[in-house]
Amino acid sequence: MCLMLLANTAAAQDVADAPGAKLRLLDKLTGKVTDLDLSSGQSETVGRLTVQMDACRYDPENPAAEAFAHLTILDAMLPDPVFNGWMTASSPALSALDNARYDVWVLRCDVPDVVLPDVGEPPEDTPGEGQPAEEDTTDDGNG
Repeated sequence: MCLMLLANTAAAQDVADAPGAKLRLLDKLTGKVTDLDLSSGQSETVGRLTVQMDACRYDPENPAAEAFAHLTILDAMLPDPVFNGWMTASSPALSALDNARYDVWVLRCDVPDVVLPDVGEPPEDTPGEGQPAEEDTTDDGNG
């Protein structure tokens, strides 16, 4: 019985390395959302943060189900990394960046030879958007 449990656990932990990942960064002060497409080892600077994607892993049995990315995140105002570890796409709060201004989370790994659903662009704020539509009124007083 124990061997079956160990075999199932080992099989459930099979992961494959991806050449890159798609991340999303939110500047909570300005409300600006930025999507980052990074290859392994590549970094990009947005505002004060420099985000480096060290590795991205996924379940080869179901590549769209989960992504695990190892990130190193630096803040230009601090000498040490503000984050250095693994983030999970489905549970970003499990291992989150603790920063008053920025949030960063993993959207997916770039999986070769697999077409994954595209992650939609962040919505643009436009004046009046999100307001209920004005209904036609009648003269009978019933709205």
